[in-house]
Amino acid sequence: MAERWSLILDRARPGWENMAVDSALLDLADREGAAFRRVYRWQPHCLSFGRHEPALQRYDAARIGALGLDCVRRPTGGRAVWHARELTYAVAAPLAAFGSLPRAYGAIHAMFAAVLESLGAPATLAPPPAKISGLGSGPCFAAPVGGEVLLNGRKVLGSAQLRQRAAFLQHGSLLLEDDQSLVRALAGLSDGPAAETSLSGALGRAVTFGEAARSVIAVAEARFPGATRLLALPA
Repeated sequence: MAERWSLILDRARPGWENMAVDSALLDLADREGAAFRRVYRWQPHCLSFGRHEPALQRYDAARIGALGLDCVRRPTGGRAVWHARELTYAVAAPLAAFGSLPRAYGAIHAMFAAVLESLGAPATLAPPPAKISGLGSGPCFAAPVGGEVLLNGRKVLGSAQLRQRAAFLQHGSLLLEDDQSLVRALAGLSDGPAAETSLSGALGRAVTFGEAARSVIAVAEARFPGATRLLALPA
């Protein structure tokens, strides 16, 4: 594991700024060998699209404009997410801290499974899919992929990665409440039974960002030891 881990409990930021911060942390990880874990929120709430997602072909641009939704393109891959009542995390580190992208994906998701367990929600990791879905298969939370975190068989955490030379960025959304029906509506999909779930829904009580963030910090400190510093980025 990398020795120079820093933990950032950040303030809420607009989508473009959140993605700029994550990209800057990736640059630092690549250039200086630093390693970061960041926990944050979005203000205003924001619709994000994956790096290569055909957003204009899939989502109703006129309705997005009429609703006045904030939108951003993520530096990572994956599919659309509505960032509202959730906890968002980012890990930017040298790839050597984990050994490979798949190992990083698995270790970070195992950490979040432990976070959910600590909050009283037994979590599992999704098995590898029989068929890899492409970018044309729907929003991020339409279906779990291999290694993602599930509660009662339904996806509660979605993540995406980007490699930059000797470093990587992985960030994702832990649903505290389920607001993803908006993405399905913008894609013109029928609003049937949701494939995703939320932490609050699974526990039958409201889970705040603060409660979830405290659990993430505690589990991260135990799983990824090192010279960790708790930082708050400037406004």
